[in-house]
Amino acid sequence: MSEFAPAALLLCAHAARMLGWRPHEFWAATPAELAAALGLPLTGISAAEAPGLDRALLEKLMEQDNER
Repeated sequence: MSEFAPAALLLCAHAARMLGWRPHEFWAATPAELAAALGLPLTGISAAEAPGLDRALLEKLMEQDNER
């Protein structure tokens, strides 16, 4: 879980520099949309193999976001 924030910040910075996206545009995009906009392939991981986001993790992320 501790790897999410640095990776998100890096991807947000790339989207801002390369695509001119503002933060709300980055957060509104799906991973597939971001990859397509950056020209990155989405190969090697099937939907069945991709890590999911279960209800418990979603609620934990929402609680952390509300604490800011």
